[in-house]
Amino acid sequence: MPRACRGGPPWLHDKFRCGGHRMTIPRQAVLDVLSQSSGHPSAEDIFLEVHKVYPDIGLTTVYRTLELLVQMGLAFKFDFGDGRARYELTEGSKDVNHHHHLVCKNCKRVIDYTDFVDDEIEFLKRAEKGLSEKFNFNITGHVIMFYGICESCQRGTKLNPIK
Repeated sequence: MPRACRGGPPWLHDKFRCGGHRMTIPRQAVLDVLSQSSGHPSAEDIFLEVHKVYPDIGLTTVYRTLELLVQMGLAFKFDFGDGRARYELTEGSKDVNHHHHLVCKNCKRVIDYTDFVDDEIEFLKRAEKGLSEKFNFNITGHVIMFYGICESCQRGTKLNPIK
């Protein structure tokens, strides 16, 4: 396998292979870009990064790979209101890396929120337990987005939008 395709988190590679899917160079390239991203890239953003190393990989292949990752539960697909689907690996969704999102309705900036206080954690545990019991539903995770106006927009200064 080419050197550029050897990165990425091993847990993800194992899940991918154990899910009965072949690890192709395009799939590996998409995983590498996602695993190195600190933001919420769109399919087009991922394509541009993949294309730098593998110019023969097309945008359609990137879209198909992302949809497969979402179906397998290895990536989240978000709609932050900017007209573009955004992606993020699910790594850490049960541990310290778990986070929620604050989305500015004005500039579309997304802030990862990780500063959970004990009251929030207890509330979420109670909500999940209550919903599980009420609907006889085995909850395996959650995604929470809070919408509002960021501090910069409230002051009238603009920051970089979604990353």
